[in-house]
Amino acid sequence: MDRIIFFDTTLRDGEQSPGASLTSSAKLTIARHLAKLNVDVIEAGFPVASEDDAYAVKLIGKEVKGPVICALARCVPKDIEIALKSLESAQKPRLHLFLATSEIHRKFKLVKAKSEIIRIAKEMVSFAKKFIDDIEFSPEDATRTEPDFLLEVCKTVVDEGARTLNIPDTVGYAVPEEYGALIKFLREKIPQEIVISVHCHNDLGLAVANSLAAVKNGARQVECTINGIGERAGNASLEEIAMNLIVRKKYYGVRVDLETKHIYRISKLVSSLTGIPVQPNKAIVGDNAFKHESGIHQDGVIKCRETYEIMHPKMVGIPESTLVLGKHSGRHALKLRLESLGVSVDENTLNKIFEQFKKLADKKKEVNDLDLLVLAEQETISAVEPTYTLEYFHIISGTSTLPSATVRIRKKNEIIEDASLGDGPIDALYKAIDRIVKISPKLQEYKISAVTGGKDAQGEVIVSLMIDGMRVAGKGVSTDIIEASARAYLNAINQYLSRKNLVKKKYRGT
Repeated sequence: MDRIIFFDTTLRDGEQSPGASLTSSAKLTIARHLAKLNVDVIEAGFPVASEDDAYAVKLIGKEVKGPVICALARCVPKDIEIALKSLESAQKPRLHLFLATSEIHRKFKLVKAKSEIIRIAKEMVSFAKKFIDDIEFSPEDATRTEPDFLLEVCKTVVDEGARTLNIPDTVGYAVPEEYGALIKFLREKIPQEIVISVHCHNDLGLAVANSLAAVKNGARQVECTINGIGERAGNASLEEIAMNLIVRKKYYGVRVDLETKHIYRISKLVSSLTGIPVQPNKAIVGDNAFKHESGIHQDGVIKCRETYEIMHPKMVGIPESTLVLGKHSGRHALKLRLESLGVSVDENTLNKIFEQFKKLADKKKEVNDLDLLVLAEQETISAVEPTYTLEYFHIISGTSTLPSATVRIRKKNEIIEDASLGDGPIDALYKAIDRIVKISPKLQEYKISAVTGGKDAQGEVIVSLMIDGMRVAGKGVSTDIIEASARAYLNAINQYLSRKNLVKKKYRGT
């Protein structure tokens, strides 16, 4: 089976994304992860662009073994010389030459006739061939170049020693059928030992589709970037091309040798180092790519993953798919999530929790585990008068003052007051409460969220406590976030005491 060569240009074309400048150190970090991913070629930079770019190519060539290390150059002697120098330490170096060939580029950018383009391409490939064997040539803006002239350029550089012909859709103008036909036209007329490569931009959102059409028509190298970053609307996305070829292997009939389990990790790394976020609904690596909220979908996935997932998340390095609990979710998903939290309920209680869950889901985009624990606590513990209620609190805090809290709590007809210092106002508040109730819970989780909008928004605080090996959750709501924190903490303690009393009653009954 034909093997697809993956040429990654995240460090060159990807870095050309506005605001995505990478240091040589950052480039080396990404290059090492690309090597783990097992890409065939890493285009490390455009050496003539800057001293740091040249240094990055040299550094990657020296430190990263396995992939071919490639440097880009215009068909200009100075570019070629600087690129070759930067590749001196590379174990497997490649020079990537490019020259515009389309009529619009010849007329307005280069101001050169066809014959001059042929002459320059021939001379520069011949010149470079004296110093390096692995040469790739790109006729820039190939998809807007006259096909016969494009073929003439390609044959010229092949005669001079170019081993890879890249046919770039530089401005994202092509459509799949048209691009596939162009690749087929060239494949039939270029010697079979010459690799035909494709480099597609995403201006019309067709970069991946065009790349796949090219593979179907004989291209055997794809040039792409992690997360599809690059000039303007970006490049063809490596992860999307790879998983298309793997998932639809029978259709494309080609082999992919990437270690795809590293895809998600390198996606996050590139996003972090470039500062370019990945959209949530991005295929393969987006936060929502393996999440299900619809009750119908969740039920299907629970019964058989393949009903709504065409690939396993582990294939790209994501541990598991996620059932997102929101207003579209069903009882089955809710029950499964509760069980994963150690909460087992009968059908009657589940129905009650589900009703409250639906009401909460209408207010919040996503209901998290702490929310569920609070709902479960409220429905599974008998409705009894809380042991402790908040009467009053006073906080002193500031940049030059050690935070302190004074708290007054009612226990039936008794009013108890105490105070404490802490690392912060909430810490002082909770320590003061601990002194009053004579319990020392371990705070496991603390979460704040707004439940209404505006400057006077109500804040919701949810806490999870571990007391005597028992996990309990509490919720508090107030326009004062410290008050909400106190009420949530006391609510959790009251849940613990109620549950403890239930256990004692059951024990006495037996």
